[in-house]
Amino acid sequence: MATQIFWRDRALPFVESRRACRSHACYVPHAHDTVSIGAVDHGTSLFSSDGTTTRVMPGSLVMVPAGHVHACNPEPGASWSYQMLHLDRDWVHAVLAESDDDAAAPLAHPAVGHARAAYEQFCALNDLLFSAADPAEKETALIEFVGGRGWLPAPLPGAQPPRLAPVRLKRIVALLEEDCGERLPVEQLAALAGMSRYAFIRAFRARTGMTPHAYQLDLRIRRARALLRAGRALTDVAHELGFADQSHFQRVFKQRVAVTPGGYSRCNAHDDV
Repeated sequence: MATQIFWRDRALPFVESRRACRSHACYVPHAHDTVSIGAVDHGTSLFSSDGTTTRVMPGSLVMVPAGHVHACNPEPGASWSYQMLHLDRDWVHAVLAESDDDAAAPLAHPAVGHARAAYEQFCALNDLLFSAADPAEKETALIEFVGGRGWLPAPLPGAQPPRLAPVRLKRIVALLEEDCGERLPVEQLAALAGMSRYAFIRAFRARTGMTPHAYQLDLRIRRARALLRAGRALTDVAHELGFADQSHFQRVFKQRVAVTPGGYSRCNAHDDV
């Protein structure tokens, strides 16, 4: 049975994603306002553009620039499964421009890539987008994916992450600790570091082992454990630490403590948690 689902979030208006499984649907030539990245999961796709048709095998990525006329369909009489990510053109150009002044150059023509690592990165990103993860975590992953350029036809060679000066790292960590219950946009933190968003995320991860958002979540859970040990109510703790709702609090807490907040608060002083 064919299925098709969409994901979008008002907190991230620059992105939309789609998943289609065992689809027989065919498209006439058309264009998108977005930079579109497709991944073929199963079956074979026929990608038509500029008067040529290319067979696209499973595990491949297809990049289509905004405004470019194309069609991507299964082979006659067959079905295929695919994922499609639509990204606002200006947002993509802004992320790419943070590491390359000529950001629009690689987006001039459609391209098909067969790198397994790029396909796996795309799938991991889309899994995250369709999950219940926090929008800030999704935004960070999108910036890393787009800025990493693995989805482009000729990605830049890998480079060492930029260095984040210790004094700036100390200042940013202090801010995260002080306001761990507040949502601190990556743009604000990057500005304090004197870096672009993409460079800052890479530099921060290199120094701490986590993205800025993951680091702040970790701080929240450390604070939550202390508050729960002090006998605070679960709802009060979740609200004070800025979690969207109880389910979000429980999911993040269990990922780091291996027990729910309720289970943790019921543990006596002799339990080793």
